[in-house]
Amino acid sequence: MSRIVYVNGKFVPEEEARVSVFDRGFMFADGVYEVSSVLRGKLIENEGHMTRLRRSLSELSMQSPGTDDEIEAIQNRLITLNKLDEGLVYLQVTRGAADRDFIYPGENVKPTLVLFTQAKNVIDNPIAETGITVKTVADIRWARRDIKTVGLLAPCMAKMEAKAAGFSDAWMVEDGYVTEGSSNNAYIVTKEGTIVTRQVGNAILNGITRRAVLALAEKHNYKVEERLFTVEECYDAAEAFVTSATMFVQGVVKIDGAKLGDGKPGKITQQLRELYIEMALAEVS
Repeated sequence: MSRIVYVNGKFVPEEEARVSVFDRGFMFADGVYEVSSVLRGKLIENEGHMTRLRRSLSELSMQSPGTDDEIEAIQNRLITLNKLDEGLVYLQVTRGAADRDFIYPGENVKPTLVLFTQAKNVIDNPIAETGITVKTVADIRWARRDIKTVGLLAPCMAKMEAKAAGFSDAWMVEDGYVTEGSSNNAYIVTKEGTIVTRQVGNAILNGITRRAVLALAEKHNYKVEERLFTVEECYDAAEAFVTSATMFVQGVVKIDGAKLGDGKPGKITQQLRELYIEMALAEVS
């Protein structure tokens, strides 16, 4: 049986889902999105995702397709219809369909709202045991990475460059400093045990999981520094990891040609993953 998806007020089989060829998301990548994780059939940290969605819409002067409660009701309905126990709900808002013009259309054009689910093992992910490898690549994205837009061609190119070189993923680099992963926030752990990640601003996305993990780290007395860090610091790190809504905390065991530690996810990385999973399960219990 195919999934049920939501498109502009209707729950339909995915084969019947349609948006206009004049949709500005299709024409201009004029849209934003969020991905919320699902555990035991319930959304986790969804309030943070809704808050960030509001910010993205506001930064682009884009109308909202509904209230937080209305959107969350759609998310929960999709979880039920698709009998999703573990995975994610993807949500996308575009400015809507209008004749092609670089100028934004008037307020009479309604935004397009699309949601769908994906089943995924987010806790018992075998990669959590082995870790991932990353290749550093040039960050060629635009200057407003703090807005979670659907314009993701540059991250796709980064992932493909990494894959072609035999790596799991890419970390993007600008002026010698790591910005973030292709679809996640990036961290190193120094030999002194300090967790380092880039400070928030227009250069990176302020991850919802990022905020939770940093709060957990500080609560459990880990030293955290939010600052720029270089590729050379990555090579000399004791550990490294990434965070995202669907990866939670994922260890990095190799960066370019540099193997980190014993080639397995580090102790601090594993502890943070366990703490985050514990927090997430408590939220849905």
